[in-house]
Amino acid sequence: MLLTTAVAAVAVLVTALVAWRMIRTNAEAQERDQLARQAEVLARTPPLASWMLARQERIAGPDDIRLALVRPAGMVQGPASAAVTGATRTALLAGHDVSATAELGGREVLVEAAPTPTGGGLVLTQPMSAVDEATARMRAALVVPLVVGLAGAAVAGALLARRLARPLVSAARAAHRLSEGERGVTVPAAGPAEVAELAGALNTLDAALAHSERRQRDFLLSVSHDIRTPLTAVRGYAEALADEVITGDEVPGAGRILGTEVARLERFVGDLLALARLEADDFRLDTGATDLDALVTEAAVTWSARCARHGVGFRVERPGSPLEVVTDGFRVRQLIDGLAENALRVTPAGRPLVLALRADGGGGAVLQVRDGGPGLTDDDVAVAFERGALTERYRGVRAVGSGLGLAVAHRLTTRLGGTIGAEGHAPEGGASFTVRLPGGPGGGV
Repeated sequence: MLLTTAVAAVAVLVTALVAWRMIRTNAEAQERDQLARQAEVLARTPPLASWMLARQERIAGPDDIRLALVRPAGMVQGPASAAVTGATRTALLAGHDVSATAELGGREVLVEAAPTPTGGGLVLTQPMSAVDEATARMRAALVVPLVVGLAGAAVAGALLARRLARPLVSAARAAHRLSEGERGVTVPAAGPAEVAELAGALNTLDAALAHSERRQRDFLLSVSHDIRTPLTAVRGYAEALADEVITGDEVPGAGRILGTEVARLERFVGDLLALARLEADDFRLDTGATDLDALVTEAAVTWSARCARHGVGFRVERPGSPLEVVTDGFRVRQLIDGLAENALRVTPAGRPLVLALRADGGGGAVLQVRDGGPGLTDDDVAVAFERGALTERYRGVRAVGSGLGLAVAHRLTTRLGGTIGAEGHAPEGGASFTVRLPGGPGGGV
């Protein structure tokens, strides 16, 4: 309120200061105009004589107005003769009006002169004190409007501040409530457009926080479920072994089951740790010139054997010549393994799995993993890289993992400076995941 009032008050005071200085100029202009009209009227009266000047002064009005008569021959007569300069006399003899300032009796006076019909001219003078008096009167009349303007500025400032401050205070309180963990906070979109936009942003933030926290809760529930299943199996077999319920030839089978469940736990914990490291600010990449063709060839050896064990047909598509980009080869291999693991999990026996590599027109490279699984719907593609989204959606319907693999792939691709996208229907009948890696040294973070 103080700020808005101060701004309005400064505007009023600046206006008053300008008006205060202009009043003097206007007062002088008014006095000169009135004196010039008197000079013109008196100059057109019948021929003047020196003895008639006193009568003309009385006709002119105030006692402080003095007259002087300039004869056609150039002689100057009258009480105001001392104020008639050579320039004034020359101008009058030439038939021109004169408006000037001069000294008369030690006082500064206004000088207005008009030529007479018979030649020469009539000169009128008026002390500058008349201008000072008119200025004082006009300035005194300015005080009341100035006070009213300042009062109006204070009232307008208070009203404006109230209109601005109330929604801002409401928005600040809502922000504090959000920071304390409260959700469902609604800020009324009132006030000026900017304040209403702030309220809308806070309401959007509230909805985004609620959505994010809901996803986190769902993810934690999913994590709890995924961990509890293998832990239950491990504990059950451990208790059976301890109680000697499982003995003899059954022990190796129980050991294999325990190994499988522990591997599931290990993979799940590994995904969690990988995602945590990728989201850490101190995550670094060891970038350098990397031949992706050689890297894909090496990965193909591993995944060809794994796919063969599951009855899945594996195929690799590569340039067959070096394809070098500046990136972190270890992380690219981690990315390929993650996508291939995810694809193999959903691809049934007898269906294909394809690992493809090709050069990008911009100097980079394109990696692609396609499968012959059930594919993805458009809704699936929209949330494919959100943690646990597909796992929660297809739990009990198809083979699912920890729900973190695609989130890790997305974050790792971002760290490598590339992009990753999903398509629901690949040529092989399943889903397709495409990674685009830049070729320059600025790709990695």
